[in-house]
Amino acid sequence: MNLHGPVFLQEPNSLIFPLDSEEKKVKLSCEVKGNPRPTIGWKLNGSSIDVGMDYRYSLLEGSLLINNPNKSQDAGTYQCVATNPFGTIVSREAKLQFAYLENFKTRSRSTVSVRQGQGMVLLCGPPPHSGELTYAWIFNEYPSFVQQDSRRFVSQETGNLRVLGPPTPLVLRNDGVMGEYEPKIEVQFPETVPSAKGTTVKLECFALGNPVPTISWRRADGKQLPRKARRHRSSGLLEIPNFQQEDAGLYECVAENVRGRNVARGQLTFYGEQGSAARVSWECRASGRPKPSYRWLKDWGFAVLFPQGRVQLEQGSLSIANVSLSDAGMYQCVAENRHGVIFASAELSVIAIGPDFSKTLLKKITLVKVGGEVIIECKPKASPRPTYSWKKGKDILRENERITVLEDGSLRIVNVTKSDAGSYTCVATNHFGTASSTGSLLVKDPTRVMVSPFSMDVTVGESIVLPCQVSHDHSLDIVFTWTFNGHLIDFEKDGDHFERQDSAGDLMIRSIQLKHAGKYVCMVQTSVDKLSAAADLIVRGPPGPPEAVTIDEVTDTTAQLSWRPGADNHSPITMYVVQARTPFSVGWQAVSTVPEVIDGRTFTATVVGLNPWVEYEFRVVAANLIGIGEPSSPSEKRRTEEALPEVTPANVSGGGGSKSELVITWETVPEELQNGGGFGYVVAFRPLGTVSWMQTVVASPDAARYVFRNESLPPFSPYEVKVGVYNNKGEGSFSPVTVVYSAEEEPTRAPTTVLARSLSASDVEVSWAPPWENQHKGRIQGYEVRCWRHGEKEENAKRIRTVGNQTSTRVSNLRGNALYHLAVRAYNTAGTGPSSAAVNVTTKKPPPSQPPGNIVWNSSDSKIILNWDQVKALDNESEVRGYKVSISMVQGSTSVIETNKTSVELSLPFEEDYIIEIKPFSDGGDGSSSEQIRIPKISSSGSSTSSACTLSALSTIMISLTARSSL
Repeated sequence: MNLHGPVFLQEPNSLIFPLDSEEKKVKLSCEVKGNPRPTIGWKLNGSSIDVGMDYRYSLLEGSLLINNPNKSQDAGTYQCVATNPFGTIVSREAKLQFAYLENFKTRSRSTVSVRQGQGMVLLCGPPPHSGELTYAWIFNEYPSFVQQDSRRFVSQETGNLRVLGPPTPLVLRNDGVMGEYEPKIEVQFPETVPSAKGTTVKLECFALGNPVPTISWRRADGKQLPRKARRHRSSGLLEIPNFQQEDAGLYECVAENVRGRNVARGQLTFYGEQGSAARVSWECRASGRPKPSYRWLKDWGFAVLFPQGRVQLEQGSLSIANVSLSDAGMYQCVAENRHGVIFASAELSVIAIGPDFSKTLLKKITLVKVGGEVIIECKPKASPRPTYSWKKGKDILRENERITVLEDGSLRIVNVTKSDAGSYTCVATNHFGTASSTGSLLVKDPTRVMVSPFSMDVTVGESIVLPCQVSHDHSLDIVFTWTFNGHLIDFEKDGDHFERQDSAGDLMIRSIQLKHAGKYVCMVQTSVDKLSAAADLIVRGPPGPPEAVTIDEVTDTTAQLSWRPGADNHSPITMYVVQARTPFSVGWQAVSTVPEVIDGRTFTATVVGLNPWVEYEFRVVAANLIGIGEPSSPSEKRRTEEALPEVTPANVSGGGGSKSELVITWETVPEELQNGGGFGYVVAFRPLGTVSWMQTVVASPDAARYVFRNESLPPFSPYEVKVGVYNNKGEGSFSPVTVVYSAEEEPTRAPTTVLARSLSASDVEVSWAPPWENQHKGRIQGYEVRCWRHGEKEENAKRIRTVGNQTSTRVSNLRGNALYHLAVRAYNTAGTGPSSAAVNVTTKKPPPSQPPGNIVWNSSDSKIILNWDQVKALDNESEVRGYKVSISMVQGSTSVIETNKTSVELSLPFEEDYIIEIKPFSDGGDGSSSEQIRIPKISSSGSSTSSACTLSALSTIMISLTARSSL
């Protein structure tokens, strides 16, 4: 670690502590670094504070905490003192002041009466206080504060405490209106305003008048106001920050309205401390006619200054060189002409100090590398300026071509060698004494780059290491940093690509991208030197996007394109590919071009095979040996020219429809294949075996159907049909000829011999005989059965259709024990024929709703015996005819047996788990099932027969159950 003396990171600031603050604690901040770690103490008014002797004091990481601060004990000037073996430093002074503000006296204030248009001043009269105040006025009720503008002004000082005073009534007199009058300045700054260097000066000025006066500011000597000056509150406040000597002078506030003007003046004087041997200058300027003359007085006229020796006088300016103690005193500039005399004053304080290193000790340890240059500063506090001499060890140090004592006393050594190491003492002397301070100079080996990063040529996606290896003095800490194109690399933010290599300076770049091309600089720094080494990284990658893709010319099927090449990214472009997009395509599609292969030196191409009358946009993609680059921006959109339609409708067919109709259908031609505007269809048809075609035009491009109607059109007759296309350019070709049948007639006769029987509570079966062939017209495609419950409307009947020659069907999902009516009629594409007479059928009663209960099973010698209670049907349910027993293997098939008993014996000669369910059945169907019964597997008598029994398990169970249930 680098050893060094204490250094302040944070020094205490002056504080004003309100006595009524709820926070009963004061914190004076102090933060110091150093190695070894410094100890921290505090001084109050120059005396050390014993923190351990007063429970109210405590230290928090160097900061001083004062609990329950007391005005009489704790007010004063504080300093933080930090010490380690290399020396002691003292912070700047921080004043702790206590502020308080008592309440206003409670007596009421007198009423102020004014006329309309009259100005007035309301006096505040603050209560007893300590610390600076802020003033505000309330209008009528809190918190309605008076807003300052050109009519209202609150004279202000700084501060942050507030109490409320008693109200001042303001009433408007009704004995007349105030007339216009000239401005009267009611608030103004003093005639003399002493101002310290670096402070902020505030001058207030406000006038009453009717009309409301305007306020302006100027300097009486004719100079411009300082550019840093700021005006506030409608120019009622002039603020000059960072006051300097050139800002001193006579300032004027001018209040003006149509009735006249009024002026207030005040002199801003500059004061500051000067050390002896310094130079001080004042400038005095006044305006007047005739031009005034100037003279200077010292100590209120006891001495008249003349230009001689160290004193120079010129046009009102006074300059004193090599200031000494005798120059201290009060100075006055006198400006006069025949009309009068004006004065301006200033005070000069001169401080005499013998050399003092208490706050400016030599740096305890100074580090420098061999061959380097070092300056050991020597800056004691002294006045007048001291003379300097230096020692190395105990010997007087002589100046030579390498060693020089600078004008300010600092020691400069160039081309440092190992022999320059040692202790150095600066001796400072003036008339008031001599003082010295000693520090050490340590000479370290220089840092040298042993392996520098070198320029590289890489490909996108690769990973590389840029080396940066150095030799250095191992007693010094070393820090490596890397920059990329002048910016520091953030290894946390850019960790996906950049990584440090352990403690060495090497830089790894992973998965290199094009954006990583540029200059990389390795910077190495110790406490004595700093050096760097750079390398350029060239990244080769796929080409950048081509630019300015332009459509130069289009025909009905081609487009002439041109473009400019993009960046080749350090690998020559080998080819270009053109892509196109239309409103009908799915994304971008590669297109055919001439030339078929576009090499990297060609920047034009003709796209071929385009569809006529389609809006296209194009883009170009470049490729090189590394890969395919990003596509260009799309070109403008252009529509190809029109052409005769070439694509004919697909799937031309038809048939069906109403009587005397020929229905022709087709698939529409997609818009992108219509080749032009004004697209439509030409429909042609003729009876099969005839020569002449009948044609009609369908003008809609979206039409997919045409119906020809003619009363003489024979039913179900074959016609040859074809559909052609046309557009603005003319007619295209026709589709292949296909045969379509005209509409047929509905069947004219009803089915006969309709019978219906109930199968269960929810199903009935209906059957019929077809009409005699010689008794009806119209082709029969199938039959429609209608079923409706007694009491319901026939038009709401359930409809079931059969196809072909089927003459029976089942109607399901009916209500149990209900009367239904059924009728049958034939149908074809023309519609349905007449209905048969309705037949009636009543569904069976519903099956038993109660499941078998009290099921018990026992096992014995590989047999399972099941018993259960008999199920009794309710009056509205079908009688129980028997029971169905379902046997399911957990991982296999299911078998169902029927029995008319309430018990069953099962033979299970294999190892397996079974699930048993039992339910009754009746003429109305199957009843409710019992809960599932799980029977665990039963061990077989021998493993040798187990597998054989398993193969025929289901058949064995079925045979056994069937045999036993029939007993």
